[in-house]
Amino acid sequence: MTDRPRPAAAAAPRAASPRWHRRKNARPEEILEAALEVFAARGYAATRLEEVARRAGVSKGTIYLYFPGKEALFKAAVRRGLVPNIARAEALARGHAESASDALRALAHAVWDLVGESHLSGIPKLIIAEAANFPELARFYWAEVAGRALGLIGSLIEQGMARGEFRRVDPRFATLALMGPVFFAVLFKHSLHPVSGLNLDFRAFLDFHLDNFLRGLAA
Repeated sequence: MTDRPRPAAAAAPRAASPRWHRRKNARPEEILEAALEVFAARGYAATRLEEVARRAGVSKGTIYLYFPGKEALFKAAVRRGLVPNIARAEALARGHAESASDALRALAHAVWDLVGESHLSGIPKLIIAEAANFPELARFYWAEVAGRALGLIGSLIEQGMARGEFRRVDPRFATLALMGPVFFAVLFKHSLHPVSGLNLDFRAFLDFHLDNFLRGLAA
């Protein structure tokens, strides 16, 4: 009796290669980008690391390999998304040759481009809404973002006064008068504008505000 040929043995399953093997060095950047989006959309208290992990395409445990907790993740995300732009603006302001008015216009538009036209608009809203419950985050944001930005604007106003371009005013008040409506527009665009039916052109609003502010400040 002829032996029937035996079926070939099934090939041993290949060991699954780690999903993130090729992109290990990119993990922190992906986590920070995902974190910034989730924090901006959900707020600080409501953000869960599980959601950040899902958006980044990693496990929750992977986040802890790079960041010890949610507060450290938030600070790192802000430092990645916002702080480098503040540093660039400071460098540009130190070397600007145009009038203080032109420099202030350029800076206000840069702030709008960075925050008003991106998902980062949720970060100032987060800080304002949750500062009382998370004062450490508010102190961090003031030291590394808001305080530096307002200080930069104040220095440009002082330069304009020193050159005789602007009348003498308290630069702290003038800084808040300039940026208050800008940040209100950021918050309004992020929260109420979608349901208001106003269909505002926020760049036109920004130019309208800058024209009025600079006329009032002119010597």
